[in-house]
Amino acid sequence: MKKTNSSLENLSKKHRLEMDPTCRKDPMQYMSGMEQIQSNICSKVLAQMDSYNPLIYSAQDVQNALNHETCTIEDLKALLSPVAGSFLEQMAQKAKEKTSQYFGNNVYLFTPLYIANHCENYCTYCGFNCYNPINRIKLTTEQIKHEMEIISNSGIEEVLILTGENRARSNVEYIGNACKLAKNYFRSVGLEIYPVNTEEYRYLHECGADYVTVFQETYDIHSYEKYHLFGHKRVWPYRFDAQERALMAGMRGVAFSALFGLSDFRKDALATALHAYFIQKKYPHAEISLSCPRLRPIINNSQIGSSNIGEKELCQIICAYRIFLPFAGITVSSRESERFRNGIVKIGATKVSAGVSTGIGDHEQKYTGKTSSTKQGDEQFTINDDRSLDKMQKDLVQNGLQPVLNDYLYV
Repeated sequence: MKKTNSSLENLSKKHRLEMDPTCRKDPMQYMSGMEQIQSNICSKVLAQMDSYNPLIYSAQDVQNALNHETCTIEDLKALLSPVAGSFLEQMAQKAKEKTSQYFGNNVYLFTPLYIANHCENYCTYCGFNCYNPINRIKLTTEQIKHEMEIISNSGIEEVLILTGENRARSNVEYIGNACKLAKNYFRSVGLEIYPVNTEEYRYLHECGADYVTVFQETYDIHSYEKYHLFGHKRVWPYRFDAQERALMAGMRGVAFSALFGLSDFRKDALATALHAYFIQKKYPHAEISLSCPRLRPIINNSQIGSSNIGEKELCQIICAYRIFLPFAGITVSSRESERFRNGIVKIGATKVSAGVSTGIGDHEQKYTGKTSSTKQGDEQFTINDDRSLDKMQKDLVQNGLQPVLNDYLYV
């Protein structure tokens, strides 16, 4: 991509920022306007993660964990340890039994809809970061309706609305308007946006949002500081408390995730599971789910990828999640290959995306093959599985599974 003068100026600012650490704010220090809630969940998660040494667990510890009817926190730690890799077949069998017990053979389907890719943050691994010279787009109301109509016509009944993290370009009212539009086309609406305050989540819920997904990215504060150099996203605790603020605001469900590849994936997996676990204990009415993404290449940087976690390790994490939190939904996105997703839905995953685009305004071209009149924005990352809804449904049925578009009714 040819860099414009503006892009070159941005890169110059980026280099100055990298050379001057004093420009970087303390990642534990709240910025103006950020709500602070009173909660002890963060301290409990960090205490468990910081004390976790995956190397101390033995084969007997793993076997004991598999023998227990209820999986304790210590059992979870054993199941995430390196030695548990030798027990993957047994873990998969137990995970499959738990999945069948709580979800039957159902697999839920959804698709993401990116409505803007402007971002104020400098996150070194993300294609949307503010210093990456990409095509930036914010869809208008009519363009959002057009995208939703195309997606809805494909049969999708659940949509996840996403934006880049930029309040100035994509404010809460803009996102709320998108939620109101989405309720005309879909039966379930999720949000994956920048974290907001409780009252703002309440407003978005009133506009039609059902659940909120927030990637913590990494629970290791030192690694987090390393990868998030600038912007509101740099504030680690505000992001951590986002799901709790969403539930305080009345959201039906919340989803948790680390982005595997940024730090020690075993500790990040432990922290993600415990974050969800402690939230569920405090808010037993909430629908809890986990996502399991790995790093993927981004535009202008194809070298970014999951170098320290393979498919075997990812399968181990998903099995451990299912055994520890048998009631929780587990999502495996199009970051993973068709082969891996076809296998993991038989074991522990209960939700997959279909008909996916991480770009802006390109569903008409992707779904119908027609050239769209909407100017398109660049993608956040490169997907690995581009199956349509129809193909995904056929593959699930062929594997003896039941595709579910939506099972929630408002009364």
